[in-house]
Amino acid sequence: MSIRSLRRLSLTLGFSLLAGAAHAENWPQPDWQVQAAAQTPALAELERYAFPERDDAQRTGIRTDALLVVRDGRIVYERYAEPTTAQTAHLSWSMAKSVFATVLGVAYGEGRFRLDAAAAQYYPAMAEHPQIKMGHLLNWASGLDWQEDYEYAPLKSSVVAMLYTRGRGDMAAFAAAHAADAAPGTRFRYSSGDSNVLAATLRGMLGQQAYADYPWTALFEPLGITSAAWERDASGTFIASSYAYMTARDLARIGLLMQRGGRWGERQLLPSAWVDFVSTPFAAYMAQGVAPGDAVPGGQWWLNPELPGRPRPWPDAPSDTVAALGHWGQGLYVMPKENLVVVRYADDRDGSFQHNELLKRVQAAFAAEVQP
Repeated sequence: MSIRSLRRLSLTLGFSLLAGAAHAENWPQPDWQVQAAAQTPALAELERYAFPERDDAQRTGIRTDALLVVRDGRIVYERYAEPTTAQTAHLSWSMAKSVFATVLGVAYGEGRFRLDAAAAQYYPAMAEHPQIKMGHLLNWASGLDWQEDYEYAPLKSSVVAMLYTRGRGDMAAFAAAHAADAAPGTRFRYSSGDSNVLAATLRGMLGQQAYADYPWTALFEPLGITSAAWERDASGTFIASSYAYMTARDLARIGLLMQRGGRWGERQLLPSAWVDFVSTPFAAYMAQGVAPGDAVPGGQWWLNPELPGRPRPWPDAPSDTVAALGHWGQGLYVMPKENLVVVRYADDRDGSFQHNELLKRVQAAFAAEVQP
C-alpha cells in the first residue's frame, strides 16, 4: 500500500472514530452529565403545570416535589420544591413495586426462578394456593380476594390492614392467607399483597443472609445508586409494595436501565426476555372492561399501548411508554424511542394531576429538540 493510501486510510479511520465519539452513549458514571435545556415557551408551559402556586395548608391542587428529565443519558431539566432537594431520598410509594420487579429481573437472569414456577416453591406460606405462579403475581393476577382501597375506605381495605394494623408484622403471610376468588391468571386486580408475596419469594430463593443485601448487590450498586433505603416488616421481608426511598437522580438510573433494554454500559443487567415480559400487557386485562384512561398493567410496571378497540391511556405519550406509578402522583416514566426518562415526586391529594398532561408538556419541551 502506498504512503498516499495509508494517509487516506488514517484520515478515514480518524473521522470514523470522531463520528462514533459524537454518538457515544452517555451514562451516569459516576454522576450524571447536565446539559440544561434553554428556557422556551414549551418549558414554561411544563413548569406552569408542574409547579403552580400551591396551598400546602389545604393540600389542594398539584404539588410537585421534584421533576427531573433525562434525555440521551443527560439531565436536561431538574427542579425541586421545598423541603425536597436533590439529596432527598423521597418515599416512592407504589413505584417500589416496579423497582422490586427490577431486582427480581436480576434474579431471573441468574436463573433463580421461572415465571411458570409455583410461588409456593419459594415461599411455603403459599402452599394453600399451589396454582399461583410467579408470573401471576407479577401481573397482579393471583386471584386472591384483595381490596386495594386506601384512606377513603379504610374499614374494608386489605392494604391498610396489611401496612398499618393486623398484617404489618408479616405482610406477605397476611396476603397469602387471603382466600382465592378467581382462578390465577384470569383476572387483573391491583394488589400490594401480590407484590409483598413476591418479596417473600425472593428470600426463599436466596436465603436470609444474601437476601438482606440483595437489592443493593444485584441492582443498586451496579447502577451507582447510593441513596436507596428500603423498609422491612417485622418478619424481615422487604415491603416491596410501598416503602423504598431514593433521590430523583438515583431513581432515574432505573429508568435509564429500562430505556436501554436492561443494559447498563456494556453489561446486560436485565435479560431482554425479562424486559419484554414486564413491558407486555397482561393478556386477560382487556376482558375486564377497564375504564379508558387507566394505564395497562404489565409485569409490575404500567404501560401505554394501543390495544384493540381502545385508545392509548395517555394519548400524548408514545405507545411504548413504560411507567412506575405511586400514590399521590409519584411517577417514573420511560419513553425508549424518545430517549427520555422522567422522574416526578409529588404529594397530590385531590386527584387533579393527570399523567397525560405532564407527559404532553414534557414531549413538547424536550422530545422534539435536535440532538448533537
